[in-house]
Amino acid sequence: MAESGSGGDSEPIPEGSEETVLLMAGGSGEEDAEEIVEVVDLEPPGPDDLADEMEDVDLDEDEAAWEAEEEDEGVEEGMEAQDDSEVTFSKHTASVFCVSLDPKTNALAVTGGEDDKAFVWRVSDGEALFECSGHKDSVTCASFSHDSIFVATGDMSGLIKVWKVDTKEEVWSFEVSDLEWMEWHPQSHVLLAGTADGNSWMWKIPSGECKTFQGPNCPATCGHILPDGKRAVVGYEDGTIRIWDLKQAAALHVLKGQDGHQGPLTCVAVNKDGSLVLTGSVDCQAKLVNSVTGKVVSVFKAESSSPKPSAGEADEAESNSVESLGFCNVMPLAAVGYLNGTLAIYDLATQTLRHKCQHESGIVQLLWEENSPVVYTCSLDGAVCLWDARSGKLISEYRGHSAEILDFALNKDASIVVTTSGDHQAKVFCVQRPDR
Repeated sequence: MAESGSGGDSEPIPEGSEETVLLMAGGSGEEDAEEIVEVVDLEPPGPDDLADEMEDVDLDEDEAAWEAEEEDEGVEEGMEAQDDSEVTFSKHTASVFCVSLDPKTNALAVTGGEDDKAFVWRVSDGEALFECSGHKDSVTCASFSHDSIFVATGDMSGLIKVWKVDTKEEVWSFEVSDLEWMEWHPQSHVLLAGTADGNSWMWKIPSGECKTFQGPNCPATCGHILPDGKRAVVGYEDGTIRIWDLKQAAALHVLKGQDGHQGPLTCVAVNKDGSLVLTGSVDCQAKLVNSVTGKVVSVFKAESSSPKPSAGEADEAESNSVESLGFCNVMPLAAVGYLNGTLAIYDLATQTLRHKCQHESGIVQLLWEENSPVVYTCSLDGAVCLWDARSGKLISEYRGHSAEILDFALNKDASIVVTTSGDHQAKVFCVQRPDR
């Protein structure tokens, strides 16, 4: 700071400096210059001055404050995102592809993911009981045996492992070609799987006694054991459907050509008494088949549930496919879920479309409640929806994932839904049951 007096040795004041503060008694001209009382910060601070000032600043404290502010903003943003879930399981480090609940108690879940891992964990609190380790590719199949004694996990490369749940020990493993699907027998410790070479395999667990069912020279893309435990239906990439006698390892019925599909099969389902089979394909058709005679009873086409596409929409229509389907246990109804987001409810007695329920994005999977005409869907927009199949009305919707839902499971009394997602998480939703 410089003070100016009457002497001529005071420093000149730079003109137009914004850092110059003049306190003047008033007036103008040279005489007034003599009456300048104070001049502040004549020059901008130099590097040394800045360094001195910086020494007095606690950068760590400032950084912590900034981070806290950012976290607060994140919390506010997160609060805006809807999360209806009760429990989140976060042990996976990549997309979670599959989930299954233990049939005996519904207290345990097994999930498999793109991180080459599978975990068995408690639904009530998300506590991991054990990791099904040793897989070398994405775990795409995981499920419990009918009595919850064993859990089987299978990866895309074809490595299948079986673990005893109470001891958490691996009791059996086997390697096949690329795995397409895997399912436990409904009444015994028998495992069935379909592979990319067209074969289906059946093993007794844990002895490993094995049978094979040779299909066409193309992947066995989906399969399901019938309720009698003696037969299985398998769908193939070439559009054929085979109903197999499991004991004889012989095909009872082969549906191909007009009876089969015009594209790879994506899913199969069987009704409660095993008399009817429903198959779905990328050809956008669902076929209803009598499992005893092997005859096609009805064909449900996507066109019947939506207007026929114009030429401009043809490309979009081609990308549609049947993704999931299933039978209602308490009414003669079947549901078909499409990649374009359409849920079609069909009346089996009249073989006609009863309701069309539209989702904002593609349906990944659907499941019926065991004892009521309510169907659940999960979709690529991360929502679980409950639909009343009698009215076609949406009952409720649950959200919580930040990415698409890839699989979900429903417990016996339809009070809990467990979902898996591309956001690396599995979530448990407590489903409200209004009077219906």
